[in-house]
Amino acid sequence: MRALLSFDQAPPLAAPLRFFLTAPLFSALAGLLLLLAGPQVLVSRWTPGALALTHLITAGFMLQVMLGALIQILPVVAGANLKHPLLVASLVHGTITPGALLLCAAFLLSDRLTFEVAALLLAAGVGVFLLAAGCALYAVPTTSPTSRGLRLALPGLAISVALGVLLAGARAGSLPLPQATPLHVAWGLIGWGVVLLAVVALVVVPMFQMTPPYPESFARFFPLALLGMLAVWSLAESLSGGALATALSAFPVGGVAVFAALTLDLQQRSQRARMDATQHYWRWAMICALAASALVLAANVVPTIGERREWPLICGTLVLFGGFVAVMTGMLYKIVPFLIWLNLQNLGQGRILAPTMNRVITAKSVNQQTIAHFAALALLLAASVSPEWLARPAGLAVLVASGWLMLTLLRATGFHRQHVRRIQALVANSAA
Repeated sequence: MRALLSFDQAPPLAAPLRFFLTAPLFSALAGLLLLLAGPQVLVSRWTPGALALTHLITAGFMLQVMLGALIQILPVVAGANLKHPLLVASLVHGTITPGALLLCAAFLLSDRLTFEVAALLLAAGVGVFLLAAGCALYAVPTTSPTSRGLRLALPGLAISVALGVLLAGARAGSLPLPQATPLHVAWGLIGWGVVLLAVVALVVVPMFQMTPPYPESFARFFPLALLGMLAVWSLAESLSGGALATALSAFPVGGVAVFAALTLDLQQRSQRARMDATQHYWRWAMICALAASALVLAANVVPTIGERREWPLICGTLVLFGGFVAVMTGMLYKIVPFLIWLNLQNLGQGRILAPTMNRVITAKSVNQQTIAHFAALALLLAASVSPEWLARPAGLAVLVASGWLMLTLLRATGFHRQHVRRIQALVANSAA
């Protein structure tokens, strides 16, 4: 895989970096909301606070990181160069950021106009990205499982956002209320989130964690198979629901579990002498994915589990904060230092070496933030069971972990600015 990467085609650093720096703001706001609102947020997954909390993570943190990463990955991995990447990044970032904030405000305020404006902004931003990314991908031949998988991930995003717009329109009263919530959740988390994560993992897990590559059959067939299973379940859910749809839901959920178990197996065969923070994030994210998959299957089979208030909250915490936020945080600690190092290396024109990546973000800072993240995860899981006692401590812990991540990334950008000035001065002096 490493031989397929073309870093000379990477977009300007400012294109993906704006998304990465914004993402922790949303998870910090999620912690602040839980801290201020307290136990009432976790009474049910359908409370306005719980819905706002969920979308601060999904439409906020996750969407920022995923789109920022794709702007970087498409040209480097798939050779799909976005036309005017800075313009695309500015338009997308400038619409999805206020869109996600307004969406969460709309849940809290139950305001029709806010729902409509939020849906319009999110649809516009994602639409611009899909148009730019689709044109770039379909202009180049499919040369690897990763580039094929990237093509398959985009429809998952489109379907999830389209369903979300329908649901927002229904809450605003401008559209009839569709029974689309399960479809929106499934396509957002599996059809978009897991498919993209699995495709990216084909490259980053062997590269950064020094593991063997994923099996060729998995790399070739998993994204399409997972989307196929999800499509069959969606058809059954839309037409009849009931026992058939419940039974068919086991297949995409089982597919997620297969990806998680295979990734854990590859990690066991890593050539690294010691695991770093990114590997810890990936390992616990995959463990959380397995636990969430098991919980979903158990809730569908055992009525006493499925009827309990806590299980959707526990499952959502495992999937979102324990899974997606964890693995994306781990990847930010690899991607951001690498992009800064690459930018400084290019700026030095081969005459001045850039500082090493481990100076951009220190291991000590990463390790401390990792502990804060998993302490927050433990408190969130406990708060799902005992919100009256632990909701506010969990919110504070999420706020601390997210603020720590934000501060770490901001320090990295400060490091970059400092060394840009130093290298420019050295290059100017050597040319004089």
